[in-house]
Amino acid sequence: MTQFETSTRPGPLGLRVGEVVEVRDAEEILATLDEKGELDSLPFMPEMLRFCGRRLTVHKVAHKLCDTMTGTGMRRMRDAVHLVDARCDGSAHGGCQTSCSLYWKEAWLRRVDPDQPAPDAAPGAAPGAAPDAAPVPAPGRSLPILEVNTRREPGEDGETRYRCQATELLRAAPEPLPFRDLGQYVTDVRVGNAGVLATLRTVFFGLFNRFQRISRRLPSWMRFRDGMEWGFVAPGPNTATPTAETGLQPGDLVRIRPRDAIVATLNSGRLNRGMGFEEEMARYCGREARVRARVERCIDEKTGRMLQMKSPCIILDGVVCAGVYKANCPREFVPFWREIWLERVGERG
Repeated sequence: MTQFETSTRPGPLGLRVGEVVEVRDAEEILATLDEKGELDSLPFMPEMLRFCGRRLTVHKVAHKLCDTMTGTGMRRMRDAVHLVDARCDGSAHGGCQTSCSLYWKEAWLRRVDPDQPAPDAAPGAAPGAAPDAAPVPAPGRSLPILEVNTRREPGEDGETRYRCQATELLRAAPEPLPFRDLGQYVTDVRVGNAGVLATLRTVFFGLFNRFQRISRRLPSWMRFRDGMEWGFVAPGPNTATPTAETGLQPGDLVRIRPRDAIVATLNSGRLNRGMGFEEEMARYCGREARVRARVERCIDEKTGRMLQMKSPCIILDGVVCAGVYKANCPREFVPFWREIWLERVGERG
């Protein structure tokens, strides 16, 4: 049962990386949603309204994603994309700072000719609005259904629990996608998510890692690098992990410490005060980047609860999980960094 008419739901567009699309206005999008504010179990969130009427470029085709909640591997997503510079700002979800790349169903978009000039103003835009301003939602119709569905039933202790695209991804992508399904890699190349060589490299890493996991059953002298997966992040030596607060602020230029120096701060579970360091992050060791933000709160995808960090962590400009070791996952999750894993370079930016 749906709250709005869905008979006019636009069909799939078959989008590719680099295509220009226009986000439909709020009324058109609301017409595709059910009473939970979802399409195919994927929520349309209040944070997405600011993009309505704007023209954006397809960054990645979201035909699959990695399961970060239960660790089941890859899941298949249908008729969805990620758009350039379209990340959640958490404004309707308690100020969550995870900065997830938003999922856009193709029914919420329309393909446009990039050579055709944009209209002077999007339909429904406020008077005097810029050409790419979001249209004003119809009072009493748009925001309530979106806002009420940003919350779940409170926990037993009365604590607020949130719903967002990240918490609902297993419902929106219920179908497991086995590593051996070669069609996913053909799709990666066809839609432009990855080139042929990059895809072959990812398949190699996947095969290597599967061999390494099997080899852990063997005696230690028969294992290659003790069965570690590619990227070779070893368990740390610590029981109580060290900490450092260097006062990093947005704009500061930092260098990510060498892998071995970071491993020296981890425990046997490759954690530093509960925060993990893994192979996709190790790819950035030695690189420089600007601090984007200090993160103090984020939503737990499993429970919907807001986690308040005792010690803020850091996110860096342009540093995302590239999916190189995760079957070309296009999700581009933003990793969190402990300050002890970073060193300031030069003066503050």
